[in-house]
Amino acid sequence: MSDLTLARRFPPEFVFGVATAAFQIEGAASEDGRKPSIWDAFSHMPGRVENGDTGDVACDHYHRMESDLDLIASLGVDAYRFSIAWPRVIPEGRGAINDKGLDFYERLLDGILARGLKPFATLYHWDLPLELQGRGGWTSRETAHAFAVYAEVVAKRLGDRLSSVATLNEPWCSSFLGHFTGEHAPGERNLSAFLASAHTLNLAHGLAVQAMRAVRPDTAYGIVLNAKSLHPASAGAADIAATGRFDAFHNGLFFEPLFNGRYPDGVSEALGSAMPAVTSEDLAVIRQPLDFLGINYYTPEHVAADPSLAYPAARAVPPPLGTPVTDMGWEIDAGGLSHLIRQLRSRYALPPIYITENGGAFRDACADGAVHDPERVAYLRDHLSAVADLVEGGSDVRGYFAWSLMDNFEWAWGYAKRFGLVHVDYASQERTIKDSGHWYRDLIGLRDRSGDAAA
Repeated sequence: MSDLTLARRFPPEFVFGVATAAFQIEGAASEDGRKPSIWDAFSHMPGRVENGDTGDVACDHYHRMESDLDLIASLGVDAYRFSIAWPRVIPEGRGAINDKGLDFYERLLDGILARGLKPFATLYHWDLPLELQGRGGWTSRETAHAFAVYAEVVAKRLGDRLSSVATLNEPWCSSFLGHFTGEHAPGERNLSAFLASAHTLNLAHGLAVQAMRAVRPDTAYGIVLNAKSLHPASAGAADIAATGRFDAFHNGLFFEPLFNGRYPDGVSEALGSAMPAVTSEDLAVIRQPLDFLGINYYTPEHVAADPSLAYPAARAVPPPLGTPVTDMGWEIDAGGLSHLIRQLRSRYALPPIYITENGGAFRDACADGAVHDPERVAYLRDHLSAVADLVEGGSDVRGYFAWSLMDNFEWAWGYAKRFGLVHVDYASQERTIKDSGHWYRDLIGLRDRSGDAAA
């Protein structure tokens, strides 16, 4: 399929964008009133992040915001998805508001709008104010109420300029990786902490939507989930059943309360003693009507039964040898995205969907002012083709955001993994648009012209 043919498969109103997150790019970790987040503390702990990397400077976006916005505009995209740093706005998580932090996001939003871009904000992309962690963090219901206050502050000050607001980015990562496996901040390894944090995050989402709608009812509100595209490792009954349990444990903990007002029966029955107290009032708050759902997709997972493990007595298994993978070791399968969206639509009454993150990490090198990354171009082309299939098949998918705008701090991998459409030399902070960035720009340009022709 030619790029022109691919471009013409998208309707003129389809939104193409790029995405980032505050902690991964901003730096300026202690400037203008910002106080530490759990990721500041975690990344400074020996052995937690590859090469001892931290987000202290990251991509220095805080000081390079205007030129970075020019860079985004040069890619021809329609929208920019970014996150707002809670510890920059309310440094201790609750209490005093930091006007200098809000001033930065006002300048950012004004710059986005001045360049004709739509701003898509995320309130929480994992940077919980460290002070709140000392009070229990996401395992404490108090954090959900503090988050709602923060959301209201943002809505009052910035909401008139926001196209949409996502409450949370990937609460599965915040809860499971942060509280069960310990791979992410705050680094806990406890089943009860995982389940408590998952419920608090769900509750925080609902409370935040209520708080924001009360002051800015015309803004679009949603949430971003990294739903797993799951496939049985074999056709055997044990693996098929295991995949169902794995799905309930990972996807169901978020989708069921958000869209059906309950937690999965199998999870509650199997883990009842570890589950937090959940009231009917909680579930009513969590199940807020949503204007959109963001889905982040990178790779599928294959699930095998493993009776030696606790519930869900299942594990993800590696893809077969020879399967194409990214530098993360993640299987490349655009069909997994199609499978995921169709499966979710068959289960839930979903609002309009945006693919809010999709991309691949590859071992890029900048030479003579250029970065040749054919693997990423192929990855993007295949996944955008899958999105076009979904749109043509009747799925209400309204936009796609490439992850990420630029190479950045990739959490526990530090700066070792590069997802960007733009290469960053971390020593000089020089930005270089990769071949994939040029390709994405050209594809969007073709879409614009085909849309005009269709009109």
